[in-house]
Amino acid sequence: MKTYATLGPACCDEATLSAMLRLGINGFRLNLSHCTLPERRPWTDALQRAAASVGVRPDLIIDLRGPEMRLGVLPQPIELQTGDALTFGAGGVALDDDILAALQPEQEILVDDGAVLLAVESRTEHAVHCRCTQGGTLESRKSLTLPGVQLQRSAVSPADIADLAVAELHGVTAVMQPFVRSRRDLLEVRKALETQGLSHLRIFAKVEDAQGIETLEDWMDLCDVVTIARGDLGSNLPLWELPRAQKRIAAACRAANHDFLVVTHLLQSMIHSPVPTRAEVTDIYNACLDGAAALMLTGETAQGAYPLAAAEMLLRVATCGEQDR
Repeated sequence: MKTYATLGPACCDEATLSAMLRLGINGFRLNLSHCTLPERRPWTDALQRAAASVGVRPDLIIDLRGPEMRLGVLPQPIELQTGDALTFGAGGVALDDDILAALQPEQEILVDDGAVLLAVESRTEHAVHCRCTQGGTLESRKSLTLPGVQLQRSAVSPADIADLAVAELHGVTAVMQPFVRSRRDLLEVRKALETQGLSHLRIFAKVEDAQGIETLEDWMDLCDVVTIARGDLGSNLPLWELPRAQKRIAAACRAANHDFLVVTHLLQSMIHSPVPTRAEVTDIYNACLDGAAALMLTGETAQGAYPLAAAEMLLRVATCGEQDR
């Protein structure tokens, strides 16, 4: 079984990366939703130095932007309380034009995997007026989910193409594609890789909504690893249906003898605590018993207070699970 961590401010220095590799972490994910690959050159350089010092060749997976929806750039974070008003568009928070056009009264908006909830109350031609139904902090480029809404977007964005053009300079070994819903999506990714001379890179395909689940068996042969991305998946489905969805995807992958990865909130409490919850370690163990080929930490190592402890805990539980399956 492979174990991955996410690169971020909490673990981007050579010493921490070396320690994580010595523990047995197999590679790292770099989320490009908030940056470009060249902007993270100091991090990828540190990873290459750490790998050389430990004598290993870790994976580096770049998580592409794809068709996902995100907030625009904010001059500073916005603290919202339940009941507060918020405007998108003219005079308010910037959104891409196609997202703004899709927002209609009564539409629910989930921000940052559901950390903040909004409801559309009214709109004009150039602005949408919302009410906060669950408070929290809005930050630049955080993910947006609009339940029931699917925009017609290209699977590979212009920014993704620019990052792929320099991928080899950074030691990239794989790409992670968001919101895969059809063979066309992955064929577009494969064409982009081929154009850049990167056909050798592995493809991790994220299942993040109901359509991705329904079409999974049609497209899984075009990727190397199916990724059960529980963040957006848990926002696009009623949350209580997420465990069923995870089990269904895992079963489909086992039936096809296809590798799958489980990610998001594996050890979420360890962002702030040195010890995980019993539920979290049980969740990881059960993912192992379900046949997961890989597990991945996100915020726990990218921004958490205990990145090394989180990595060690993941490895310990994964070892038990692998031994018992």
